[in-house]
Amino acid sequence: MLNSIPQRVCALLFGALLTGCSSTPDLPAFTASGYLADRGTVRIWRKNNDHQVVHLRTVFTPFNGDAMETTDYNWQQQKLISVERRVAGAQPDDVTLRFDHQGNLNFMQRQLAGRREAVSADSVELYRFDAQRMLDQSNALLAGRVLLRQGHWLGGNQVRECDDKLVNAAFDRDTLFTLGRQQQSQSAPLMVSWLEAPEGVQLLRATPDDECSWQPKESDF
Repeated sequence: MLNSIPQRVCALLFGALLTGCSSTPDLPAFTASGYLADRGTVRIWRKNNDHQVVHLRTVFTPFNGDAMETTDYNWQQQKLISVERRVAGAQPDDVTLRFDHQGNLNFMQRQLAGRREAVSADSVELYRFDAQRMLDQSNALLAGRVLLRQGHWLGGNQVRECDDKLVNAAFDRDTLFTLGRQQQSQSAPLMVSWLEAPEGVQLLRATPDDECSWQPKESDF
């Protein structure tokens, strides 16, 4: 079962990459997608404004239970203008970078628990690299129509999404078995995140935490 999850996600991503090379689907300005990384789940919310301004928010949730990492990237006229990374938990670690329209760094700060630090030049370049990598990943996922959905599992294929809409998710038998086993130890409905694509449906994450409470909304962007 565990081995089948990466294989199916790879199939979704491979289909997305193939589709992304040939077309750009007509999608709403505000979208969500995601994928399974080696060490955790990555969820990506995105808003495009007239194709000149792009705001990307990535949420990385490690498999090992470490604190969630949220990063906001902003581009104007295809130029990266800001990066804001926040790591919650007992050891907060926040980084803010701002760039001018020529790509020059004009503000940087790293805020740790009780102190501030400068951000090294190597780290700045790594943040630039990650920003472009996440934008490319988002482009490929959305071009392939790999879309993220989230909500509370009500049993079977029924999910109440975070906007209170009741939907039927095309979970397969193995996924339903996994959800049922996790639900046995919980009194409240599980929070589930899953991917939908032309290639199929893949469960991304299931947790007892109510992540609808912080799910980004279009108005947040």
